[in-house]
Amino acid sequence: MNLPILSSEGGLALYLQEIKRFPILTAEEEYMLAKRFKEHGDNKAAHKLVTSHLRLVAKIAMGYRGYGLPVTDLISEGNVGIMQAVKKFDPEKGFRLATYAMWWIRAQIQEYVLHSWSLVKIGTTAAQKKLFFNLKKLKNQLESIDEGNLSPENIREIAKRLNVKEAEVESMENRLFSSDQSLNVQIGNEEKTEWQDIIKDDRKTQDTIIENINEFNYRKNLLEKAMNVLNPREKQIIKLRKLAEKPKKLEELSKHFQISRERVRQIEEKAMEKLQNEILKIT
Repeated sequence: MNLPILSSEGGLALYLQEIKRFPILTAEEEYMLAKRFKEHGDNKAAHKLVTSHLRLVAKIAMGYRGYGLPVTDLISEGNVGIMQAVKKFDPEKGFRLATYAMWWIRAQIQEYVLHSWSLVKIGTTAAQKKLFFNLKKLKNQLESIDEGNLSPENIREIAKRLNVKEAEVESMENRLFSSDQSLNVQIGNEEKTEWQDIIKDDRKTQDTIIENINEFNYRKNLLEKAMNVLNPREKQIIKLRKLAEKPKKLEELSKHFQISRERVRQIEEKAMEKLQNEILKIT
Protein backbone atom coordinates (compact mmCIF):
# COMPACT_ATOMS: atom_id res chain seq x y z
CA MET A 1 0.00 0.00 0.00
CA ASN A 2 1.52 3.34 -1.08
CA LEU A 3 1.56 5.96 1.67
CA PRO A 4 3.16 9.43 1.85
CA ILE A 5 6.95 9.19 2.11
CA LEU A 6 8.38 9.57 5.60
CA SER A 7 12.13 9.58 5.13
CA SER A 8 13.78 11.51 7.95
CA GLU A 9 13.29 13.90 10.85
CA GLY A 10 13.88 16.75 8.40
CA GLY A 11 10.94 15.60 6.33
CA LEU A 12 8.57 15.22 9.28
CA ALA A 13 6.97 18.65 8.91
CA LEU A 14 6.39 18.03 5.19
CA TYR A 15 4.86 14.63 5.95
CA LEU A 16 2.50 16.10 8.56
CA GLN A 17 1.37 18.70 6.06
CA GLU A 18 0.88 16.09 3.35
CA ILE A 19 -1.33 13.77 5.40
CA LYS A 20 -3.72 16.66 6.09
CA ARG A 21 -4.87 16.49 2.49
CA PHE A 22 -6.59 13.16 3.11
CA PRO A 23 -10.21 13.82 4.11
CA ILE A 24 -11.78 12.64 7.35
CA LEU A 25 -14.49 10.11 6.51
CA THR A 26 -18.06 10.30 7.69
CA ALA A 27 -19.49 7.29 9.49
CA GLU A 28 -21.42 6.28 6.37
CA GLU A 29 -18.40 6.63 4.07
CA GLU A 30 -16.28 4.61 6.47
CA TYR A 31 -18.91 1.89 6.71
CA MET A 32 -19.28 1.53 2.95
CA LEU A 33 -15.52 1.49 2.32
CA ALA A 34 -14.93 -1.07 5.07
CA LYS A 35 -17.75 -3.20 3.70
CA ARG A 36 -16.29 -3.07 0.17
CA PHE A 37 -12.89 -4.12 1.44
CA LYS A 38 -14.18 -6.88 3.72
CA GLU A 39 -16.57 -8.40 1.19
CA HIS A 40 -14.78 -7.73 -2.11
CA GLY A 41 -11.14 -7.17 -1.19
CA ASP A 42 -11.26 -3.66 -2.67
CA ASN A 43 -7.73 -2.33 -2.07
CA LYS A 44 -8.69 1.21 -3.09
CA ALA A 45 -11.27 1.23 -0.31
CA ALA A 46 -8.65 -0.03 2.16
CA HIS A 47 -6.24 2.70 1.03
CA LYS A 48 -8.83 5.40 1.72
CA LEU A 49 -9.51 3.94 5.17
CA VAL A 50 -5.80 3.91 6.02
CA THR A 51 -4.94 7.36 4.68
CA SER A 52 -7.91 8.99 6.40
CA HIS A 53 -6.43 7.83 9.74
CA LEU A 54 -2.78 8.84 9.21
CA ARG A 55 -3.31 11.93 11.36
CA LEU A 56 -4.51 9.71 14.20
CA VAL A 57 -1.36 7.59 13.85
CA ALA A 58 0.88 10.68 13.97
CA LYS A 59 -0.92 12.03 17.04
CA ILE A 60 -0.51 8.75 18.93
CA ALA A 61 3.13 8.37 17.84
CA MET A 62 3.96 11.86 19.15
CA GLY A 63 3.03 10.65 22.62
CA TYR A 64 6.06 8.35 22.57
CA ARG A 65 8.70 10.94 21.69
CA GLY A 66 10.19 10.80 25.19
CA TYR A 67 11.64 7.34 24.64
CA GLY A 68 14.61 8.69 22.68
CA LEU A 69 13.54 7.07 19.40
CA PRO A 70 13.08 8.85 16.04
CA VAL A 71 9.55 10.15 15.62
CA THR A 72 9.61 9.03 12.00
CA ASP A 73 10.21 5.44 13.10
CA LEU A 74 7.38 5.65 15.63
CA ILE A 75 5.00 6.95 12.96
CA SER A 76 6.11 4.25 10.51
CA GLU A 77 5.37 1.56 13.11
CA GLY A 78 2.01 3.18 13.83
CA ASN A 79 1.21 3.08 10.11
CA VAL A 80 1.77 -0.67 10.18
CA GLY A 81 -0.72 -0.78 13.06
CA ILE A 82 -3.44 1.08 11.15
CA MET A 83 -3.00 -1.23 8.15
CA GLN A 84 -3.41 -4.24 10.43
CA ALA A 85 -6.49 -2.64 11.99
CA VAL A 86 -8.13 -2.08 8.60
CA LYS A 87 -7.56 -5.73 7.68
CA LYS A 88 -9.24 -6.90 10.90
CA PHE A 89 -11.96 -4.26 11.14
CA ASP A 90 -15.57 -5.44 10.97
CA PRO A 91 -17.91 -2.53 10.14
CA GLU A 92 -20.92 -4.47 11.38
CA LYS A 93 -19.73 -4.48 15.01
CA GLY A 94 -20.91 -0.91 15.57
CA PHE A 95 -17.62 0.83 16.41
CA ARG A 96 -15.89 3.50 14.37
CA LEU A 97 -12.56 2.44 12.88
CA ALA A 98 -10.64 5.03 14.93
CA THR A 99 -11.84 3.52 18.20
CA TYR A 100 -10.81 0.04 17.07
CA ALA A 101 -7.54 1.11 15.41
CA MET A 102 -6.14 2.90 18.47
CA TRP A 103 -5.33 -0.44 20.07
CA TRP A 104 -3.50 -1.75 16.99
CA ILE A 105 -1.54 1.47 16.53
CA ARG A 106 -0.46 1.66 20.17
CA ALA A 107 0.38 -2.04 20.32
CA GLN A 108 2.62 -1.77 17.25
CA ILE A 109 4.42 1.32 18.58
CA GLN A 110 4.84 -0.16 22.05
CA GLU A 111 6.33 -3.35 20.61
CA TYR A 112 8.82 -1.21 18.73
CA VAL A 113 9.69 0.79 21.85
CA LEU A 114 10.22 -2.35 23.92
CA HIS A 115 12.24 -4.05 21.18
CA SER A 116 14.43 -0.99 20.66
CA TRP A 117 15.07 -0.24 24.31
CA SER A 118 18.73 -0.86 25.14
CA LEU A 119 19.35 0.42 28.67
CA VAL A 120 17.73 -2.56 30.37
CA LYS A 121 16.14 -5.85 29.40
CA ILE A 122 12.48 -5.03 29.88
CA GLY A 123 10.92 -8.35 28.90
CA THR A 124 7.95 -9.15 26.72
CA THR A 125 5.22 -10.62 28.92
CA ALA A 126 1.96 -8.71 29.31
CA ALA A 127 2.72 -8.01 32.98
CA GLN A 128 6.20 -6.68 32.18
CA LYS A 129 4.83 -4.39 29.48
CA LYS A 130 2.13 -3.11 31.81
CA LEU A 131 4.68 -2.39 34.51
CA PHE A 132 7.11 -0.75 32.10
CA PHE A 133 4.53 1.77 30.92
CA ASN A 134 2.87 2.45 34.28
CA LEU A 135 5.33 2.02 37.17
CA LYS A 136 6.73 5.56 37.10
CA LYS A 137 3.29 7.16 37.30
CA LEU A 138 2.17 4.96 40.18
CA LYS A 139 5.37 5.66 42.10
CA ASN A 140 4.66 9.37 41.71
CA GLN A 141 1.11 8.87 42.96
CA LEU A 142 2.40 7.02 46.00
CA GLU A 143 4.96 9.80 46.61
CA SER A 144 7.71 7.22 46.85
CA ILE A 145 9.89 8.12 43.89
CA ASP A 146 12.34 10.11 46.01
CA GLU A 147 12.49 7.56 48.79
CA GLY A 148 14.59 4.89 47.05
CA ASN A 149 13.19 1.39 46.76
CA LEU A 150 9.47 0.76 47.07
CA SER A 151 8.22 -0.25 50.48
CA PRO A 152 6.40 -3.60 50.85
CA GLU A 153 3.14 -1.67 51.28
CA ASN A 154 3.68 0.22 48.04
CA ILE A 155 4.60 -2.95 46.17
CA ARG A 156 1.35 -4.54 47.33
CA GLU A 157 -0.63 -1.46 46.29
CA ILE A 158 0.91 -1.29 42.81
CA ALA A 159 0.46 -5.04 42.28
CA LYS A 160 -3.20 -4.66 43.23
CA ARG A 161 -3.79 -1.67 40.92
CA LEU A 162 -2.13 -3.31 37.91
CA ASN A 163 -3.40 -6.81 38.69
CA VAL A 164 0.09 -8.34 38.63
CA LYS A 165 2.17 -10.31 41.13
CA GLU A 166 4.14 -8.48 43.81
CA ALA A 167 7.31 -10.26 42.67
CA GLU A 168 6.85 -8.79 39.17
CA VAL A 169 6.56 -5.28 40.60
CA GLU A 170 9.71 -5.74 42.64
CA SER A 171 11.58 -7.19 39.66
CA MET A 172 10.62 -4.31 37.36
CA GLU A 173 11.44 -1.81 40.11
CA ASN A 174 14.96 -3.25 40.30
CA ARG A 175 15.36 -3.13 36.52
CA LEU A 176 14.15 0.41 36.07
CA PHE A 177 15.26 2.15 39.26
CA SER A 178 18.22 0.16 40.61
CA SER A 179 21.31 2.00 41.83
CA ASP A 180 23.21 1.29 38.62
CA GLN A 181 20.58 3.18 36.63
CA SER A 182 19.97 6.58 38.16
CA LEU A 183 16.70 8.26 37.37
CA ASN A 184 18.74 11.19 36.08
CA VAL A 185 20.75 9.22 33.53
CA GLN A 186 20.55 11.04 30.21
CA ILE A 187 19.40 8.98 27.24
CA GLY A 188 19.40 9.22 23.48
CA ASN A 189 20.82 12.17 21.63
CA GLU A 190 18.77 14.79 23.46
CA GLU A 191 20.75 16.07 26.44
CA LYS A 192 17.66 17.12 28.36
CA THR A 193 15.94 13.71 28.19
CA GLU A 194 16.40 11.70 31.38
CA TRP A 195 15.36 8.24 32.55
CA GLN A 196 12.63 9.68 34.76
CA ASP A 197 11.02 11.42 31.77
CA ILE A 198 10.35 8.35 29.70
CA ILE A 199 8.06 6.00 31.59
CA LYS A 200 4.71 6.78 30.01
CA ASP A 201 1.24 5.82 31.18
CA ASP A 202 -0.50 4.81 27.97
CA ARG A 203 -3.85 3.82 29.40
CA LYS A 204 -6.89 5.59 28.02
CA THR A 205 -8.14 8.47 30.10
CA GLN A 206 -11.38 8.03 32.02
CA ASP A 207 -13.10 10.49 29.68
CA THR A 208 -12.10 8.48 26.61
CA ILE A 209 -13.21 5.21 28.18
CA ILE A 210 -16.60 6.67 29.11
CA GLU A 211 -16.97 8.20 25.64
CA ASN A 212 -16.32 4.83 23.97
CA ILE A 213 -18.71 3.04 26.32
CA ASN A 214 -21.42 5.62 25.67
CA GLU A 215 -20.95 5.33 21.89
CA PHE A 216 -21.14 1.54 22.08
CA ASN A 217 -24.26 1.58 24.26
CA TYR A 218 -25.93 4.15 21.99
CA ARG A 219 -25.29 2.05 18.87
CA LYS A 220 -26.35 -1.13 20.67
CA ASN A 221 -29.64 0.39 21.83
CA LEU A 222 -30.26 1.83 18.38
CA LEU A 223 -29.77 -1.56 16.76
CA GLU A 224 -31.96 -3.34 19.31
CA LYS A 225 -34.82 -0.92 18.62
CA ALA A 226 -34.40 -1.20 14.86
CA MET A 227 -34.38 -5.02 15.02
CA ASN A 228 -38.05 -4.90 16.06
CA VAL A 229 -39.06 -4.19 12.45
CA LEU A 230 -37.73 -7.58 11.32
CA ASN A 231 -39.73 -10.78 11.27
CA PRO A 232 -38.32 -13.77 13.25
CA ARG A 233 -36.50 -15.33 10.28
CA GLU A 234 -34.96 -12.03 9.19
CA LYS A 235 -33.87 -11.32 12.75
CA GLN A 236 -32.26 -14.73 13.11
CA ILE A 237 -30.40 -14.43 9.81
CA ILE A 238 -29.05 -10.99 10.71
CA LYS A 239 -27.89 -12.23 14.11
CA LEU A 240 -26.18 -15.28 12.63
CA ARG A 241 -24.66 -13.43 9.67
CA LYS A 242 -23.79 -10.04 11.15
CA LEU A 243 -23.74 -10.18 14.94
CA ALA A 244 -22.31 -13.61 15.76
CA GLU A 245 -18.73 -14.01 16.95
CA LYS A 246 -18.19 -16.39 14.04
CA PRO A 247 -20.68 -15.42 11.29
CA LYS A 248 -22.44 -18.27 9.53
CA LYS A 249 -21.93 -18.83 5.82
CA LEU A 250 -24.81 -18.69 3.33
CA GLU A 251 -24.46 -22.42 2.75
CA GLU A 252 -24.94 -23.17 6.45
CA LEU A 253 -28.07 -21.03 6.70
CA SER A 254 -29.37 -22.51 3.48
CA LYS A 255 -29.37 -25.96 5.07
CA HIS A 256 -30.71 -24.65 8.37
CA PHE A 257 -33.74 -22.90 6.83
CA GLN A 258 -34.04 -25.38 3.94
CA ILE A 259 -33.99 -22.65 1.32
CA SER A 260 -31.48 -21.75 -1.40
CA ARG A 261 -28.30 -19.78 -0.73
CA GLU A 262 -29.61 -17.05 -3.01
CA ARG A 263 -32.83 -16.83 -1.01
CA VAL A 264 -30.84 -16.43 2.23
CA ARG A 265 -28.83 -13.65 0.59
CA GLN A 266 -32.03 -11.90 -0.55
CA ILE A 267 -33.57 -12.08 2.91
CA GLU A 268 -30.36 -10.73 4.46
CA GLU A 269 -30.22 -7.87 1.95
CA LYS A 270 -33.87 -6.95 2.52
CA ALA A 271 -33.43 -7.12 6.29
CA MET A 272 -30.38 -4.84 6.17
CA GLU A 273 -32.34 -2.34 4.10
CA LYS A 274 -35.21 -2.42 6.61
CA LEU A 275 -32.75 -1.90 9.47
CA GLN A 276 -31.06 1.06 7.80
CA ASN A 277 -34.40 2.73 7.07
CA GLU A 278 -35.59 2.17 10.65
CA ILE A 279 -32.37 3.56 12.12
CA LEU A 280 -32.75 6.69 9.98
CA LYS A 281 -36.29 7.12 11.32
CA ILE A 282 -35.18 6.69 14.93
CA THR A 283 -32.28 9.10 14.65
